[in-house]
Amino acid sequence: MANGFHMTPEELKRFRENGYAGPFDLYDSDAIKRDYQEIRAQLFDRAHAVYELDHASRLAGYDRHLDVDFFSAHIGRKEIVDRVQDILGPDVICWRSEMFPKYPGDEGTDWHQADTFAHASGAPQIVWPTAQGFGGSITVWTAITDSTEENGCLRFIPGTHEEMFYDESKEMKYTPEMENQLEKCGMKRGFFGYDYRNLQKDPDFVPDESKAVSLEMRAGQFVIFWSTLMHSSFPNSTTDRTRLGFTARYVPPTVRVYPDTDVIEEYGSRLSLDKYGVVLVSGEDKLKLNRVAKTSSRGFEFRQCR
Repeated sequence: MANGFHMTPEELKRFRENGYAGPFDLYDSDAIKRDYQEIRAQLFDRAHAVYELDHASRLAGYDRHLDVDFFSAHIGRKEIVDRVQDILGPDVICWRSEMFPKYPGDEGTDWHQADTFAHASGAPQIVWPTAQGFGGSITVWTAITDSTEENGCLRFIPGTHEEMFYDESKEMKYTPEMENQLEKCGMKRGFFGYDYRNLQKDPDFVPDESKAVSLEMRAGQFVIFWSTLMHSSFPNSTTDRTRLGFTARYVPPTVRVYPDTDVIEEYGSRLSLDKYGVVLVSGEDKLKLNRVAKTSSRGFEFRQCR
């Protein structure tokens, strides 16, 4: 697998040990900053967005790859997909994307892991085949702006992706007034209106921050990591620099997405999945377990799963 943008054996070895790889170059830094001015206008236009909600919703940035051309192309970029194939195999679907802005003064994001992504609602959003054990999702986090320690870059604790320290089925109450109010270990950090400590298997567990690494990235770079890797971000301590990241999440088509539900319920919003579909970015979808979005001359159309 030497052609294209596949990871080297050494990169893949480090990924398996640490749970992340990168950052890798994707876009010219100055170009992506210019392009975002155009992209931003499309993000504010929700005429073709798959979810009906207002811009104030925490979920307003969900799945914009299904209606914004730039992100529709982004999730299938070979620089990304080749490397994700090295981890997941030849058959890959993108099941979610999210915008992650961190504005001047915003709190940091608390240490967390995601396996089934049930953490905000209590209901699994992805389910691997039963023999798999816990699985999680491959996250590709792309810096749309420069991401530094000062404006809220990502942090990882390497090697924590193979053990879950949280039970996502536990109750975690959404309390929006908690945002920018929680302080932990001398740092303002929360989880978008939730307190992630409520999910700890051991109430006395404290992530070992002495082993944490900061991942600063320039605009146009991306990092790949398991969602089960312990990760967080710094607060944005600047007064004039927004940090903006775009995540795309990938699993094999053998994973069931939003099983047995027609809605997403989290962060105080309830979204209908009527217009939602996963996107096959490489290989085949032999089992057809999920509703699939296909490109057409008018954006995306959908095929119901069996």
